Amino acid sequence: MNIGNLEISGFAALAPMAGVADRAMREICRLYGAAFTVGELTSAKGVSLGDKKSEALLSIGEKERPSASQLFGSDPEVLAEAAKLGLKFSPDFIDINMGCPAPKVAGNGGGSALMKNPVLAEQIVRAVVGAVDVPVTVKFRTGWDEESINAVELAKRCEAAGASAVTVHGRTRKQMYAPGIDYKTIAEVKKSVQIPVIANGDICDGESAKYMYEVTGCDFVMVGRGAQGNPFVFSEINAFLEGRHYTPPTLEERFRVMKEQIALMHKYKDPHNAILESRKHTAWYMKGLHGAAELRRMCGEISSLSDIDRICEKALEENI
Repeated sequence: MNIGNLEISGFAALAPMAGVADRAMREICRLYGAAFTVGELTSAKGVSLGDKKSEALLSIGEKERPSASQLFGSDPEVLAEAAKLGLKFSPDFIDINMGCPAPKVAGNGGGSALMKNPVLAEQIVRAVVGAVDVPVTVKFRTGWDEESINAVELAKRCEAAGASAVTVHGRTRKQMYAPGIDYKTIAEVKKSVQIPVIANGDICDGESAKYMYEVTGCDFVMVGRGAQGNPFVFSEINAFLEGRHYTPPTLEERFRVMKEQIALMHKYKDPHNAILESRKHTAWYMKGLHGAAELRRMCGEISSLSDIDRICEKALEENI
């Protein structure tokens, strides 16, 4: 698949997840086979006003490339300006978020709220495409709710405005992350445009990735929550779709990679924030283990790296 002039190899990419898919996670997922990554949701207004926290979210390390910066907002001029400012971090492409369901984003006219205003959405894409010399992609949902499924219209408008690819999360904004994926609408989007269509939603292993490819005809898939505590999912998907045998990591390997990810978090963030954020990541790595409920409780109380070591020791004792 090509995103503009950017050649992408592989089968699955890491989805942008605000407060989750930070630089550490992105690097680890790339190491285990993610085809590309997308940075955390970043306020275009914050970037344009010189906010340091917003700007920091646009930083891209070499080990996570190919990688995109993801921007949200509702003003075409502000988004175009933010995209230009973000070029100093040399993103391989820029992604515009039109799918975030969070009230603080959609409530201000950005994210999934733009699906209710496809004319403005098209103006935004056209403005950003005209402002930068890298490919521009757009991520959106199937619609605002079941009564307003308009992903096909939005995809056509994005293509007309110069977008190089679109990503469709197979849920409405009203659904949030509730069970059930609308494969039919993703397939209709694929049939309606010539640019690549990336499918997102409930992909957690090789079988679900293959199913998404088969039923939608999409050009690529994107993994979000399925990669939380499981960067190995990309190795599994790649092996499955290439017809190779996949050997899951041992529990020791799983914890080694978890500690490597947490070490990277400490490298890139304030140590206090890294410890706090390690709580959720560590809990995700405990998923499916015997005694997981107690292990997750312990993860919620992590205050030092030694706490993480103790949790791993307990998990190994109970699961080996």
